[in-house]
Amino acid sequence: MNPLTVLITGGASGIGLGIGEHLGKAGHHIVVADINLQAAQQAVELLQQHDITATAVALDVSDATQIAALPAQLGQLSIDVLVNNAGIQHVARLEDFPAEKWQQLINIMLVGPAMLTQAFLPGMKQRNFGRIINVGSIHSLVASPFKSAYVAAKHGLLGFSKVVALETGQHDITINTLCPSYVKTPLVEQQITAQAKENNLSEEDVVNKIMLEPMPKKAFIGIDELAETAAFLLTSGAKNITGQTLVLDGGWVAR
Repeated sequence: MNPLTVLITGGASGIGLGIGEHLGKAGHHIVVADINLQAAQQAVELLQQHDITATAVALDVSDATQIAALPAQLGQLSIDVLVNNAGIQHVARLEDFPAEKWQQLINIMLVGPAMLTQAFLPGMKQRNFGRIINVGSIHSLVASPFKSAYVAAKHGLLGFSKVVALETGQHDITINTLCPSYVKTPLVEQQITAQAKENNLSEEDVVNKIMLEPMPKKAFIGIDELAETAAFLLTSGAKNITGQTLVLDGGWVAR
């Protein structure tokens, strides 16, 4: 496979950084996009320690103006692979959920991926190649209490991906959504704390009785599993996999 240019939102830590490191070691150029430019630059320095070529860019995925300007800002870097990974969480009962926070989650995890796809799709069509990978969640498929905005955004990604798959069928462009159950990231660590408070449970009980209870395998999903799945989607063997939901859930939805 020829080297590709991969843009990863929320790429400075957690899942985004893990995917970037894995794809970078395969020879691809990684563009780390994050709302915090310093964090993105630090991630690039870390990747470069592994002899990975990488670029940092500041990006607020909820800002349509920034997104529209990004292709020109990147100049000669044509984005071949877009990984929509930026995420945020807020846990509250619906009647206590601030409207502005609800809108923020939707903007970051649904509107942002749509607008980024819109921004880079013309170039992908012109080159007749593109891979769009959305990082969804088990909550793209099932629901949990106190996560109305998150669940709505992640469910929306699946419908969005199907539409784009239909609209790009005549090109060598695919769009798919990775749907892991819980991955031990800083975002999930925050959820553990928030759910312990909301449910009056210990953090250990949140992990064992809420997060891992529905999973027959009783284990968090590894970032390496997501990275390797993303890498597979770039190969020629996956060129006809599009509009699909790839579920890494330890058997959760088999029940």
